[in-house]
Amino acid sequence: SGGDSSAVRDQLRSVQQVQATDGAFAAILEDGSVVTWGGPRSGGDSSAVRDQLRSVRQVQATDRAFAAMLEDNSVVAWGNAACGGDCSAVEDQLMGVKQVQATSSAFAAILEDGSVVTWG
Repeated sequence: SGGDSSAVRDQLRSVQQVQATDGAFAAILEDGSVVTWGGPRSGGDSSAVRDQLRSVRQVQATDRAFAAMLEDNSVVAWGNAACGGDCSAVEDQLMGVKQVQATSSAFAAILEDGSVVTWG
């Protein structure tokens, strides 16, 4: 799934990075915005967080969710909540993020103070 990008073809210009879940893609554009396509349950629908997806510098993926690290070192997640698509429980801790890594169903963020925050 996710192989048909025709719905977003016109938006896929100046792509800097592409990341994939098991059924969707997320592309970071040169202006720091993100375009997603593919299965909605696999992160292909980012409409709920579209306004927050600005100044994105990196995207990581689990099997069914994405997490975007922003220039202000915060994180925005979307997709299947059971696979890390909902970081609201730890959102207040996701400041000063240096790096995000993923397993098949969870994310881990390393913070500037050396601590780690996980969700999913």
